[in-house]
Amino acid sequence: MKSIFAVSTALHDSPPPPVAAAGAGGLEGWQIAALSAPLERSQVRQREQGRGKVSYLEGWQVIAEANRIFGFDCWQRSTVISRCVAEHERPIGAKAAGRERKSGWGVTYIARVRITITAGTRTVIREGSGAGHGIDMDLGLAHESALKEAETDATKRALMTFGNPFGLALYDKQQRQVGTAQPPADGAATPLAAAAITALQERIRALPAARREAFSKGFRAAFQVPAAQPSLAGLITTSRHQRWIEGFLAESAAA
Repeated sequence: MKSIFAVSTALHDSPPPPVAAAGAGGLEGWQIAALSAPLERSQVRQREQGRGKVSYLEGWQVIAEANRIFGFDCWQRSTVISRCVAEHERPIGAKAAGRERKSGWGVTYIARVRITITAGTRTVIREGSGAGHGIDMDLGLAHESALKEAETDATKRALMTFGNPFGLALYDKQQRQVGTAQPPADGAATPLAAAAITALQERIRALPAARREAFSKGFRAAFQVPAAQPSLAGLITTSRHQRWIEGFLAESAAA
């Protein structure tokens, strides 16, 4: 059966907002460091595709990373294109002896998503396209599933252009920027609030040069930070890091 339903938004006809001039104040140093940091392997998922496996990040994961790095109120997502490109009747259910496959629907959407980041006085815009497939006995549910998947896929592709935490590292077949962090001894790794991270960074910057160098060496050894990572600012994110830093600072004060 040919497609009987198609939806397309007109938003893609409007031009994206202008980008402020370079050098007008953009991402902070710790944000750039976080975007450059290796992707944590525990966040990577795999699925069967064809004769092999494909590595990917879940949609909620990339949104959580965007909230962490850019700030909850400093980025937004908008769908600029949403279109149904296929709709047809199809059997649903696995083939099994003595069981009939039920009649249902297969639907495919394409979507284009725009990500807008507010970074100081600058606006950074990236876009990505994706596709989604929905299969259900209910036509409406098939459309809903396909649309959601297309928008999520497009969101991940747009955010991927910002760096490894959003899956850029997975496009390297050798995955050289995918690392494995050392698990905490007590199993605790509560995320830190932005204010706590800033306070720790300020205390570290106040250390004498020799102690800052000692801090860098000690932190890299404790948390297996590769030498290729130039900055540690964006890697201070959990209570595990805070406890280690507090211990180092206390030792420095007593020296």
